[in-house]
Amino acid sequence: MSAIPQPKAVSRPAVSLSDTDWRIASEQRLVLFNVPWQAYVTIGDALPDRPNLRMTYEGGTLEFMTLSPEHEIYKKKYARFIETLAEECGLRITSAGSMTFRREDIERGFEPDDCFWIAHEPHMRARLDWNPERDPPPDLALEIEISRSAKERLPIYAAFRIPEVWCGDGESLTVHLLQPDGTYQPAPGSPTFPGIPVGEIPRFLQPSETIDYLTMVRNFRDWVREQLAGKKRTGRKKKGR
Repeated sequence: MSAIPQPKAVSRPAVSLSDTDWRIASEQRLVLFNVPWQAYVTIGDALPDRPNLRMTYEGGTLEFMTLSPEHEIYKKKYARFIETLAEECGLRITSAGSMTFRREDIERGFEPDDCFWIAHEPHMRARLDWNPERDPPPDLALEIEISRSAKERLPIYAAFRIPEVWCGDGESLTVHLLQPDGTYQPAPGSPTFPGIPVGEIPRFLQPSETIDYLTMVRNFRDWVREQLAGKKRTGRKKKGR
């Protein structure tokens, strides 16, 4: 394996273990400064199988973040619900999980908790990789907020022009929509799944000693069908006026 390029020597150390940068105990984070792009790529390629470790790169700052069991459980449930929504709404969908997205031209790299192509599903249907010169960004990305807010990562998503980001924990879910000025704004619903009150989704996520995983999914599916049926009834009433 080729040698990893060393961070540039500047007044601020490339590796800092201060309370603001080293947060393994509370936020499970390690931040390195002044890391060259090629060093980030080399480190990522050397660690291809790291299911509980996420890397984020932004303009020379490289963050490692470990993922808690709680984080992974909620990620699995939210992703399953998004797939269920697509199925019940009759939408085609391709998911790539926490795959790595890199763009050297903007010096950004990230790994979402999950990501989905829906409008652009036909383009990505047979792909096993992602090339920024060839492929569109995901139509929807998922961020789980357990140890901290995902808002500080939204500018990276904006740089990749991802139209829709869902940020959720076990108690709340917020849809952020990309604006023409490159910022995200919270929205009451998802344009991908119109008519679905996404803010109600977290109530299906609550741990239960009496409801197993597949029953939870079935309950959620029944609820989605009720929402879609209500939408159809409302549409028929408006046409009948």
